[in-house]
This record gives sequence, C-alpha cells and structure tokens, in this order.
Amino acid sequence: MLADDCHDCHVLVIGSGGAGIRAAIEASKYGDTILVSKTLTGKGGCTTMAEGGYNAVLRADDACSLHAEDTLSGGAYLNDPALVEVLVREAPERVADLMEWGAVFDLTDEDEIAQRPFGGQRFPRTCYAGDRTGHEIIMTLVEHLRSTDVEVLTEVAVIDLLRSDGVVTGAAGLDRRGELVTIRADSTILATGGGTRIYDISTNSASGTGDGFACAYRAGAELIDMEMVQFHPTGAVYPHDARGRLVTEAVRGEGGVLLNFPGERFMSRYDPERMELSTRDVVARAIATEVLEGRGTIHGGVYLDVTHLAPGEVEARLPIMLEQFLHFGVDIREEPMEVAPTAHHMMGGLRITPSCQTTLPGLFACGEVAGGVHGANRLGGNALADTQVFGKRAGEGAGKAKRSSAGVDDRQIDALHARLDAFPEGTADPAQLRRRLRRAMWTGAGIFRTAEDLTGALAEIREISAQHPRAAYQSNLIECCTLENMCLTASLVVRAALMRRESRGAHVRQDVETTWAPGASPYGHTYLSLEREGVETGGAGE
Repeated sequence: MLADDCHDCHVLVIGSGGAGIRAAIEASKYGDTILVSKTLTGKGGCTTMAEGGYNAVLRADDACSLHAEDTLSGGAYLNDPALVEVLVREAPERVADLMEWGAVFDLTDEDEIAQRPFGGQRFPRTCYAGDRTGHEIIMTLVEHLRSTDVEVLTEVAVIDLLRSDGVVTGAAGLDRRGELVTIRADSTILATGGGTRIYDISTNSASGTGDGFACAYRAGAELIDMEMVQFHPTGAVYPHDARGRLVTEAVRGEGGVLLNFPGERFMSRYDPERMELSTRDVVARAIATEVLEGRGTIHGGVYLDVTHLAPGEVEARLPIMLEQFLHFGVDIREEPMEVAPTAHHMMGGLRITPSCQTTLPGLFACGEVAGGVHGANRLGGNALADTQVFGKRAGEGAGKAKRSSAGVDDRQIDALHARLDAFPEGTADPAQLRRRLRRAMWTGAGIFRTAEDLTGALAEIREISAQHPRAAYQSNLIECCTLENMCLTASLVVRAALMRRESRGAHVRQDVETTWAPGASPYGHTYLSLEREGVETGGAGE
C-alpha cells in the first residue's frame, strides 16, 4: 500500500529548531533538501524559547582549552572529548555566521559582542540578546532559510524512519489531517530536540515529546546516557498554569540571589565558592533539598531575588523576565520570584561521531537529540552553540554523502498502515495515559532516584504502553503515535538510570554510595539499542 503523499530528496532534515534549520541551510549547498517540521517552522522546539545565551570564546584572556575544561568538568567527565573540542573550537565561527546573517546581539561600548557570566564557567563567555537570545537566533535562521532552495513541509509529525537493508532511506509522517506522508532521502538528519514533556513539570514546548529518540531506537540506532536529564534549577512555581516555565539563568548571571523562606542565601551550604553560579545540577539539588527539608516557600519553591539591582538594569537586561512576571502579578524590580527545579534538557541521545554520523548508515543527528556533547550535566549557554556547530556539521556530512538508489520498502509502509488502522479501535484515552506517564516519571525518575522508585516507574510505563489508545478521528492518529514515542523515551531514561549505579552530574542515586570523583568513575556511557544495552567500563567518557 502506498502513502498518501510521497517526496524525494537528497537530504531530509527532521526538526525545525536551531539545529534543524542550520543543518538544512548547510545541506542545501549539496542538493535537494527537505525540512520537515512538526510545528510551524521556527515556532516549536526549544531554541526560540532559550533566553540566556550562546557560549563562545571571543576574548584574549579566555581560551578554547578553558571552555573545554569547564564543559568537561561541568559534564562530570562523561562528555565525549572529541565532540567537546569541536564545540568550543567552532562556536566562535558559528556566532560569526549569525552576525553576518543579521543577528543582533547586545554589544559593549567598544562594539564587541557583550558576554555575561553563566554557571560553571571561569569567564563571562555567554553572548546574549537581552534575555531573548534564542528568539533572535531562530528568527535570523528562518530569514536566512528563505534565501535557500530548501523545501519546507510544516505540521508533519514524523512517526518512523524508513529503512532498506539496514540503511535509513527517509521517514514517514502524518500531516495535520492524519494522512500518511513519506519522504525518501539519500541522507536523513534527526534534529528533533529533546523530550522532557515526559515529565509532569517541564520547560519544553508541547513538541518536546522525545519522538526522535523513539524513532531512532525503533530503527536500530544506539543511544547513550539517556538517564542524564537536566532539571533546570529555576522554573516558575505559580500560578499553576505557569508551573515549570523557564526563569533564565541570565537572572543569576546578572546578579540574582537565591534565598530560602527564612531569608538565608543558602547556596553557601552547597557551593560557597561559586554560589548561584554553580553548575545547574548542584543548584537544582540545593533548591530541592531546601524545599524537602522544610525551608521552602508556601508554594514549594525558593526565592530568586533581583530587587537589589537598579530598576533600569532589570528593565534593560531582563525584559522578558520582567514582562513574564508582571503578567503573573509580580514586579521583580520590587519583590522576589518563586522558583523550583523543572525538567529542562536531555544530555543523552544518539551516539554520534564529530561529523554527526550515527550508528545507522544514512542517519545523522544534531542538537539535543544527539548525545555525548554535554556529558552528565550541560553548562548553560552551550546548547545554543551546540545547535549551530553540530547543525552545520550534520548538514555538511549528510550533504556530502553519496547518492543512493535505495527506495522505500513497501512492507514497512504496509506495517505503518496496520499500526495506524488499529488506533480507531483502541479503548484508552491517550490524554489520560499521557498524564499518568508524566506523573510516573516525575515521582519515580526525578532529581533524586532509587532502584525501588525507578523500578516502580518502569512498571507503570510498561502498563501504560500495554494500553490501546483510541483515535476518535483521523487527525488524532498523531496523538496516539506521540504517546507511544513518549512511553518508549521514558522507558529508555528509566532503564539507563537503573543501569548507572553511581551518582554523577544530573543523575543522583540515593541508594548507591559513590566513593569516587566523577573523573575517576569506573563507568563510561550507558548504551541502549535493539541489539545490546549496558554500561561501558574503563573510565569516564571512554
């Protein structure tokens, strides 16, 4: 059986965030390129929501070697050193591309890109555009994309990768009406972003459901370090419908201080040297501990205070935060914000080479869906740089790949139709199952973990996965496929967390004693694929 809508191209890019658009721009230099977006191009994903900044070495007193050391230390030495070296070396070149294409960053009096301090870094190397840096980058990329020949398919949700004789040959998706779309490609790039919407409280947009991880795993790709989920220390606590909304690290970078309910500046107990500019894993655990030990606010958070700054400074450097909290009824110039940790970023993902090749022929990956760059904990400001550095590399690698005569396997299309045809006969409400899943992940695989809690979460995930979600209308087929992807991604996170019997970076096992420093850990990456799973031994990052 054929698909309803068929396309053919040299390079297929799946995802229209910062990494995907940058990949498509680069790939278009080598042949016909199609960009598939689950949402409207540039509107979904996390890049447009990123507020803080872009890390790059731009000053004579800084150095790429120091940026690499900070990244490895912050990542608890689980990072792939080769990927880190690429990131820090090429980040300045990619920010120069953005400037050439029209991006407007804040400047110093000497007309140099301004840089602010971010957690875990020895130098102020975070370039910014107020507290709307990601929005500035994505608008610049979307505008530049229009100058290329890239064909853009919007509101098409990819539900599976296509394969022929072990080689990825494109993807299949559903359009907004629920009609099947197939795209055959010589090379395919996954740039689908993260998946922290599997948690009850998350900074991610509605599209952050882990589709890329799930599709790649089903196709046979290997994923690493899926247990490493970053909980951003500062998400809004109230009102309820704003729970988890990101309060950018720029607030702390500009001098914001954290206070518990009694008014103590409590970071002195957890990292007296770096205080609020410690790494995100340390600050998130500190806040969670203060709340758990009864020193939190009545809404279950702590205070983030910038009232000691001049009002004009807040207005100029944190305009989005000011506007957001004014909408909540809080004037941050005069009263503190209430914040608590929220699921934010997935450091694990597809195993890639420096050219972004995955373990599957024909498949490349970049951005948050790829693992290895950030190790066990990402430094704020490194993600936007990651999208541009590895987006370009993925586009170049896929674009230079050889042309292929492989077609679409009709048997796989038939199997997809059978999968979709079963949903109208389902019996369970997918929205209700989704809520169950998110609660299970929040309570069982959150900041603090034990084997008992993780095992309970995995049992709940498997029970949810065994249900048969119902599509009331053809347009609801996407919702059912997304639920399946969320369940699979959640199971990968929990299975990897059970395998890593140590506390490291964002992964804290309360039931396991860790007697070594991160750099001396006997464990490397966790890995999961259809063929094998386990933990590498022999040392950190090996």
